[in-house]
Amino acid sequence: MNVLFWAIAVIAFVIAEVVTVQLVSIWFAAGSFITMIACYFYDLSTMEQLGLFIVSSVLFLLVSLPFIKRRKQQIKVATNAELDVGKHATVIEVIDADKGTGRVTLNGVNWSAVPENENEIIPEGTIVIVKKVMGAKLLVTPEN
Repeated sequence: MNVLFWAIAVIAFVIAEVVTVQLVSIWFAAGSFITMIACYFYDLSTMEQLGLFIVSSVLFLLVSLPFIKRRKQQIKVATNAELDVGKHATVIEVIDADKGTGRVTLNGVNWSAVPENENEIIPEGTIVIVKKVMGAKLLVTPEN
């Protein structure tokens, strides 16, 4: 193996990384680059080249693990649906699960609504609390 082989390996691993964007082959690209540089300056046997490639790839992986872990532990941002849970809405149409009726206004937007307690009927004008967002419907309970 020679410098040209490792140069081709660097290019191949970089292309694989760009295509996958999963941090799968970036360490191999770095290991190939180190091995290519070493082959340029020293006459290494095939086994020495493979050993250097493996050791340098593993070292790059170990050095980058803390950064990867930190990135994975970023704060989860709530979706719009999750942000509506716990908010107050006003009933604009009687909420009755048996009749399949019920509408509320939340932040100026009309939503279909169902009661948390299936047997409960919530009259118009009642202030309710959003317990869950289920697609285009809100699960609500009266504010007491």
